[in-house]
Amino acid sequence: MSKLGNLGARLHRGEISYDFIGHRKLWYSISILITITAIVGLAVRGLNMGIDFQGGAVFTTEKTSVSVSQAEDYAKEASGHDAVVQKLGNGTLRIQIAGMDTKQSDQIKTELAKDFKVDPESIAADLVGPSWGDQIANKAWQGLAIFMVLVVIYLAIAFEWRMAIAALVALIHDITITVGIYALVGFEVTPGTVIGLLTILGYSLYDTVVVFDSLKEQTKDITKQNRWTYSDIANRSINGTLVRSINTTVVALLPVAGLLFIGGGFLGAGTLNDISLSLFVGLAAGAYSSIFIATPLVADLKEREPAMKALKKRVLAKRAQASAEEEIVDARPVSDEPDDEAHAVVGPRSQPASRSRGRGRPSGKRR
Repeated sequence: MSKLGNLGARLHRGEISYDFIGHRKLWYSISILITITAIVGLAVRGLNMGIDFQGGAVFTTEKTSVSVSQAEDYAKEASGHDAVVQKLGNGTLRIQIAGMDTKQSDQIKTELAKDFKVDPESIAADLVGPSWGDQIANKAWQGLAIFMVLVVIYLAIAFEWRMAIAALVALIHDITITVGIYALVGFEVTPGTVIGLLTILGYSLYDTVVVFDSLKEQTKDITKQNRWTYSDIANRSINGTLVRSINTTVVALLPVAGLLFIGGGFLGAGTLNDISLSLFVGLAAGAYSSIFIATPLVADLKEREPAMKALKKRVLAKRAQASAEEEIVDARPVSDEPDDEAHAVVGPRSQPASRSRGRGRPSGKRR
């Protein structure tokens, strides 16, 4: 068995563990710091909304030797706006300029044809109205809201309302971080980005439900024992599914990292960045929130119940009593005097002398 597999088996059996619940304040602080950074980045820089959301013009050239940087300069000179240029697989260029109407697009098309030294008719121009982009954005928000409501209802029925609240907080945590990273990096937000966000929400929810299911199973009849508190069992649930969560996350991140760093970065396929970045950040944030946010938050909420408070009081009292008894045993002095019972001979006991003599010689006949 591999070292990681052996570690996972030992964690599942409870032979070793890490106190995730005991350090929950640290995890909360880290998450709050990351979330504040994401919100500040979103407020200061804002999102680079794609043409599908704010409208504009899309120009597609024929196969050309003009580089992407040169095309960006040509488009900026012609329109006065920053342009997003992508080189497609067949050697053509796709130039996106936001906030353009029909009259402006015709002028830009003519200027681009002069710069590229081609016939204006060889450049295809498509207009995207801002109203259509608003409809897409509204539908995306509606879909996100419906998804959140259904998640809360399902978890409240399948588990309990505390787990539903914890899962909802974890999902909002993942969305905020992902959107904040988009604002800080400056990647364009496209419909592919929305698809990526919805995908990571499902993944994050799956990872959270796995831990919650283990927690629900192990906390049955928890008040009938005096050995473990709810937080103790929650910590065991995280440790028991830890290696599984790590393996699932790594396997999911590897192909997404290939799309983001190799496809979008090394090969220059910019169309992959909009969806791959949301998937990469969201998958990592989802795995983090399932372990460090959702389950510790459930433990915090459960420990507020009167029954869990009473259980914790009994468990701590029992542990204090056991610790006191151990200290008494350790503090007991060791006597130097020989102990008769401790030095007793192990083996069959010797018989009394009278009985031994009586049995050792058969009685003879009287003369």
